[in-house]
Amino acid sequence: MKITNVLPKLGVLLLVIVAFASCEEDFSNLDTNIINENFTSPDTTFSVVAYSKLLGGIQTNGLSSYKLGVYNDPVYGKTMSHFLGQMVLSTANPTFPVDSLDPVLERVVLHLPYFSTSSTDSDDVTTYTLDSIFGSAPTNISVYESNYFLRDTDPDSNFEDQQKYYSNQGPVFQSNLGQLLATKNAFVPSSDEIELIFEDIDTIALSPGLLIDLPVDFFQQKIIDQEGEEVLINNNNFKNYFRGLFLEASADGDGNTFIFSTEDAKVTLYYSSETTSLDSDGNQQTDDDGNIIRLLDSYDLNFSGINVNVFNNNLPASITTGLANSNSTLGDETLYIRGGEGIVTIIDLFGGDDNQNGVNDLEELREKEWLINEANLIFYVDQDKVSGGSFEPERIMVFDPKNNTILADYSIDLTTNNSAVNAVTQHLGRLERDSDENGEYYKIKLTSHVSNLINRDSTNISLGLMVSQNVSLINFRSLENELSVNNPEVESLTQVPASCVISPEGTVLHGNRSSNQEKRLKLQLFYTEPNN
Repeated sequence: MKITNVLPKLGVLLLVIVAFASCEEDFSNLDTNIINENFTSPDTTFSVVAYSKLLGGIQTNGLSSYKLGVYNDPVYGKTMSHFLGQMVLSTANPTFPVDSLDPVLERVVLHLPYFSTSSTDSDDVTTYTLDSIFGSAPTNISVYESNYFLRDTDPDSNFEDQQKYYSNQGPVFQSNLGQLLATKNAFVPSSDEIELIFEDIDTIALSPGLLIDLPVDFFQQKIIDQEGEEVLINNNNFKNYFRGLFLEASADGDGNTFIFSTEDAKVTLYYSSETTSLDSDGNQQTDDDGNIIRLLDSYDLNFSGINVNVFNNNLPASITTGLANSNSTLGDETLYIRGGEGIVTIIDLFGGDDNQNGVNDLEELREKEWLINEANLIFYVDQDKVSGGSFEPERIMVFDPKNNTILADYSIDLTTNNSAVNAVTQHLGRLERDSDENGEYYKIKLTSHVSNLINRDSTNISLGLMVSQNVSLINFRSLENELSVNNPEVESLTQVPASCVISPEGTVLHGNRSSNQEKRLKLQLFYTEPNN
């Protein structure tokens, strides 16, 4: 048996034991303490107050993705998501085939691809798996030319600030509609690849998405016939000439909604023309039937200008009444959160004097100088009010409404680079489900935030909580009207995370005054207390 390394290892072990003993002299480990439970021992309960507010109009231009369709939430009712898109020339001053080549505008299609992943088998067959599709009942889509000019800058700021467009401006846009260009009734998303067949010319394959044929005559006059004219010289002229498309959704039943990226969305003009290639006799080349070969070409109008989502919501009266009577001082029994033109929950930590000793809870904790090992907010789903299953949002997001940013815990999360649904799960935990796949609770880790409050005298701001479609997106969108907040350090809520606007989903949570004491909103602290 070799013993040459025994003494060094014993030395290391001795150092570890000494270090551990030294720590024990300074700190004593305590059990978990749950905020908002009624303990009789001192210094173990601290105030958590939470209440919900309706957002109203919210800025929807400049989003990373948009939604279109009808979504019928079991709790929040039906929402219709419409889309206004400003068209942009893919290349300015385009040139189409000259008359001598017998050009024909064959087909014009609007294509909004779904988010999807694909795989190709050994037979070269591509299969798509769709993402961000909500509901499967038929939806009707109408496409109008828009006469509303979307400007880049705000005249009220002397054209120095970006113009903001809000989710409640639907009536304004709809009162400025031009010609109805097309309708697609009973539309249901499909994972099938799309084939565009141009007989005797070509076949084009497109990824799954909403495909609507637009009138050829309209675009012949609007685009092709304008070749060389001022309206196509540059995009500034073009955006005023052709002001965009308005896509309106409706459904008699539940409908469906999908989320899409405007980076891949476009209107494509497919046109054919005779080949210029000549045979040995100096004639245009022909096919086997003796017809002059026609070649297919295309020109795109992109949605890379200004895009806006507008929503029509039909909230049940019970929810609007509950929100109107929300108690920002004591908190609420029930908390509502919802995406889109939705609902936000405001959370205040350590706001009271629960042990009635005349010292504010946060100030008392600062005097104790606890080392915070872990701090978690536990939000229990109110399963009596939520249908459960696929209607429940997988992610929720907490944010700093004073500075319109993420919390400190977000920046140190080691899962930040994971795929969207699994990103930032150490800080913003995914929905925990029971054996029936119904949501039980969300756990939000706030260790750094709470530690900074106690040990670094950080400002005790309110926190905002909303549903999120993708917690990796951390930019914010403005509210049309500020919401008052019962915290002098914050005063008002002015922005919310953009990812919350994109999400169509919502859920209901137990608040800090829930009648179910076991499921009341909890701040869970694991800490080490110094021995003085």
